[in-house]
Amino acid sequence: MRLELTDEQQMIQAMAREFAEGEIAPIADDIDRESRFPHGTVKRMGELGLMGIAVPDGWGGSGSDTVAYVVALEEIARVCASHAVIMSVNNSLYCDPVLKYGTDAQRERFLKPFASGQEIGCFALTEPQAGSDASNQATLAAREGGHYVLNGRKAFVTNGREASVALVFCQTDRARGSHGISAFLVEKGTPGFVVAKTEDKLGLKASDTAELVFEDCRVPAANRLGDEGMGFKIAMAALDGGRIGIAAQAVGIAAGAFEKARRYAKERTSFGKPIGEHQMVAWMLADMATAIDAARLLTLKAAALKDRGERFGTASAMAKLFAAETAMRVTTDAIQVHGGYGYIKEYQVERYFRDAKITQIYEGTSQIQKLVIARAVLAGGVREERR
Repeated sequence: MRLELTDEQQMIQAMAREFAEGEIAPIADDIDRESRFPHGTVKRMGELGLMGIAVPDGWGGSGSDTVAYVVALEEIARVCASHAVIMSVNNSLYCDPVLKYGTDAQRERFLKPFASGQEIGCFALTEPQAGSDASNQATLAAREGGHYVLNGRKAFVTNGREASVALVFCQTDRARGSHGISAFLVEKGTPGFVVAKTEDKLGLKASDTAELVFEDCRVPAANRLGDEGMGFKIAMAALDGGRIGIAAQAVGIAAGAFEKARRYAKERTSFGKPIGEHQMVAWMLADMATAIDAARLLTLKAAALKDRGERFGTASAMAKLFAAETAMRVTTDAIQVHGGYGYIKEYQVERYFRDAKITQIYEGTSQIQKLVIARAVLAGGVREERR
């Protein structure tokens, strides 16, 4: 496997790092404390091409690839995980499925403005009773002539309040189970489509997480993404790619916390020398650095497989699992390195700790990733992906 980044990928990485450090870092603590959506810097991410990195430029994107997306997303998450998840959802869970399954007319209307960052999309799959069991959809879409009438509710929708369009998954034929689920592009402002509430979360406080309600919401049949009954396939394919983005986000969170712990370990002294020279602290830093590098390599492998058009589902599950667990462990240890100061907001590592937790939960919990990986192991799929 080639480990070097191309000139284009390095340029995108450097641009994302400069933007994150110059424009996001100065506001990261404030928007977290105020739970404020960062409209200005999200607009700038669009202007810089970060909201549709792997979308062809003919459809409003940057025309790059998944590896470039991963290295850019890590740089954003290293400074602010809230910005990273806004970027991740728009790229992976909204633009990617519209690009892959949409008609040219749908791409013109529902992809171009989103890949260019003029508008933001969201992905509405989870329901109060359908989290890990995503096929257990209760939201219904009944065909009436040239429209579908949607009724139901969606939970934990990232970008749900701010998005102009929601990619919504509904049952169109309950008797067919997961094969009776269809996907719809539902525009904000459509009668019967309401943002019921915005959640008050532990972390990622500058990104909005909303509950969406549909009551006799009439959606044109032309807004159905893919054929009727393809919704579950579309959702699972989007999540396979989305897990690569969450892995990159987790790597960035871990890397940001590690950098702060390393700096503190070099500056803080005890018993006459920097605490980083005490063996226990030094070993903690060594473990952190090793785990971050391993998580990054797993993430890049999954991204490279996707770019080559090879099977990447198991690789993305491995990357997401390991990176999420690494983010939680590294941010916990970063607080420990800081001692009492790690528990204080001024030193920022507590924000990284709060932001890390969700990476073990959304877009498939760590337990679901283990289930995906185990099934592939037993079926011989892991060996096939290595070829």
